[in-house]
Amino acid sequence: MSRLSRPVAARVANAIVMLLLAGCASQGSAPPPDRRDPRQGTEQPDPDRRARVRLELASAYFGRGQTATALDEVKQALSVKPDMPEALNLRGLILAAMGDRKAAEESFLRALQVKPGDPDSTHNYGWFLCQNGRYPEADAQFQAVLGQPQYPDAVRTLLAQGACQARAGRWQEAERSLSRSYELDPANPATAYNLSDVLYRRGEYERARFYIRRVNAQPELSNAQTLWLAARIERRMGNSPGFDDLARQLRDRYPQSPEALALERGRFDD
Repeated sequence: MSRLSRPVAARVANAIVMLLLAGCASQGSAPPPDRRDPRQGTEQPDPDRRARVRLELASAYFGRGQTATALDEVKQALSVKPDMPEALNLRGLILAAMGDRKAAEESFLRALQVKPGDPDSTHNYGWFLCQNGRYPEADAQFQAVLGQPQYPDAVRTLLAQGACQARAGRWQEAERSLSRSYELDPANPATAYNLSDVLYRRGEYERARFYIRRVNAQPELSNAQTLWLAARIERRMGNSPGFDDLARQLRDRYPQSPEALALERGRFDD
């Protein structure tokens, strides 16, 4: 049984997902895209190549948070190939990020109509449904992806499924999904963080400590969220020196973070 009520589960919705990447969107530090009309020499490329180049530009802009420009590039790709599933899928992601839920859903559904069972579109549609509180529908999408033979991105989808189940307050199912994701990729810090958080919510403090320590042991992976979770775990376990050390790191490294503010206010269970 969960030790937290549904209202508390809702309050942790924004914290439970760390580094969760959408299917086809580039999330790295992409170089500034070249927006010139894509040509090879003086000849216009074939439609497939033109649409593909526009899609790559859109993905790069979206990865940089430039949603309006990304949407413009996707529209240009779709003007060349109206039924390009990858472009429809990315358009859904961009529109969702812009808050246009109706148009985003239409775009995901169109992508799945054009290419039924497409794993990226199905995964991203599932995450869209989860973000909008439609948890049973989201879970069905994730299950559909995971049920595909030889699906190569089970780590990503299990992470999304587990995070979504946690949002719904279904802690036991969340632990199961995240544990499976962790077994497939123990080096994934997003999975380790989310699994630790779920175990903390369930009162499994020793196990939660194991996973979050693996993240915080690598300074390049730790951040305000991971330090704050670790500090709360140590506090629950009655380890005052451990808590004090993590609290100091949080204050020193991220003094303006929401987590540092929660620490100063003693809001350990939000």
